[in-house]
Amino acid sequence: MRRTTITLLAGLTLASALSATPALAQSPGAGDGSGPRLGLGLGLGSDPGLEPGMGLENCTAGACHFDVPPGTYDVRVRLGGEAAASTGISGETRRTLLAETPTVAGEPVTRGFTVNVRTPEGEPTGPDGTAGLDLAVGGSAPALADIRVTPAGGRHTRQIFLVGDSTACDQPGEPYSGWGQQLPQYLRKGASVANYADSGESTVTYLANPRLFATVQPLIRKGDLVLIQLAHNDKQTDEPTYRANLETLVAGVREEGGRPVLVTPIVRRWFNSDGTLNNGTALLVNGLGVDHPAVTRSVAAAHEVPLIDLTTRTKTLVESLGVEGSKALYLYDEKRDNTHTSTRGATAYAKLVRDELLAQGLVPERLVR
Repeated sequence: MRRTTITLLAGLTLASALSATPALAQSPGAGDGSGPRLGLGLGLGSDPGLEPGMGLENCTAGACHFDVPPGTYDVRVRLGGEAAASTGISGETRRTLLAETPTVAGEPVTRGFTVNVRTPEGEPTGPDGTAGLDLAVGGSAPALADIRVTPAGGRHTRQIFLVGDSTACDQPGEPYSGWGQQLPQYLRKGASVANYADSGESTVTYLANPRLFATVQPLIRKGDLVLIQLAHNDKQTDEPTYRANLETLVAGVREEGGRPVLVTPIVRRWFNSDGTLNNGTALLVNGLGVDHPAVTRSVAAAHEVPLIDLTTRTKTLVESLGVEGSKALYLYDEKRDNTHTSTRGATAYAKLVRDELLAQGLVPERLVR
């Protein structure tokens, strides 16, 4: 990377407003000038040859705004500086784009990721949000030395679409977080997540609402992955309808040259007295007796669709943590909610999805973090 000299911004500290993203929350005293830094040290800074608005000059007080149209963008950041630091990047509607990354004094590191910019920027039926690309710099001792934003490289960029409900969506506010909101941190530059999961949706409503699958389908390009996880709100959907809806979604993805991936739903944290989750509430069997994970597995097998059995993976994790330990994955303490996940839980479940994408060869190892 070509280095250019800039004036040290020694008086610039990061805003405490970043605490809205818990994974990137600042430590006590982080805003006292002793830790958070922008453009500090080692002669690093924005390249004057960059297109205006695409470098560090658009970052102030821990927030960066880039006035770009909807699309997919590569972001390269240089983290660290003259002092030890620990920095993470979130963006748009509370997506974790880069997990907190420690750096030693005098040894900054370069990291890259690809981000999807769209309107609405979060849930498809939610508010539009802020136009352009918004990034927040956080961490226990954040230091951003440089940043570069460029349009992503066309056909060489892999897009991962998410079709789902509130357990996967970009949740707009604390303490909620969907696993799709945490998935981007596990991907490198060259792969982005376009999260079209939406709160309250079933297979029925996702197909019926023109802002949902009818909007997603024409965006799919040849080779794009489309992860489909819908079940939590199919409480009154009978089995033939549920099966047919999954098949319609799979066929619709394939019509555009995309690669559908069926994902069984995350478990509800609903324990039996023996410490297991072997009951219909936990394992998403609805009031009509429809076993959603079993039907999803059946459709995947019948139509040769890759399957991520997130029900089994999350069941194993929750049972291993037990009644008390698993509370932190969900919002039990905050909301007595055993369905929706905390940032910790969403991050853990996103990692399970990452592991399956890698193990099944759905995403190349070079694009996985």
